[in-house]
Amino acid sequence: MINYTHRLDKAIRIAAWAHEQQLQHRKGTDIPYIIHPFGVMLIASNATDDEDVLIACLLHDVLEDVDTSIYDEQTMRADFGDRMVAIVKDVTKDDSVRDWHERSKAYLDHLENKASNEAVIVSASDKIHNLVSILVDYGIEGDNLWNRFSTKSFTDQLWWYESILAVITKRGISAELISQLAGQVEILRLKINK
Repeated sequence: MINYTHRLDKAIRIAAWAHEQQLQHRKGTDIPYIIHPFGVMLIASNATDDEDVLIACLLHDVLEDVDTSIYDEQTMRADFGDRMVAIVKDVTKDDSVRDWHERSKAYLDHLENKASNEAVIVSASDKIHNLVSILVDYGIEGDNLWNRFSTKSFTDQLWWYESILAVITKRGISAELISQLAGQVEILRLKINK
């Protein structure tokens, strides 16, 4: 159960504001972006009540996707502390690596070997929410959905989610999150192989 605090409320407000200032919506839609971090937080709340982890869920895409003139790491650190920022940084992809496959492999390596347990919870929750959203949108758009993604390939998406599942399973942080992600990966596999 989530203990709703002033700090958590502040994180919701900052996440909503920062993504809105970035004019960011869910990929290929007009859905406000805040839906995603809020969904990630709700999923993670099934595995932890650690406030820093829940706040990291809300802010997990800010350093990656929001211009530093809007909200930067230093401000985030002042607002929420070193531990929470470390969790966010553990799930932030390295944008200096341009190739999608190489960036994805670097993320997987970091998640498996260096990321904190708390970051693995955030990552698992993020991937569950992304995959649920993808599957809902796939039901509406069919194979045209893959055009939203930089790889434009359903096989790349399946590889990505299977790889994340393997790392999260190896880390063994939360049986609940592993089970949820495995179920969604299986649905994706069935849809792709139909």
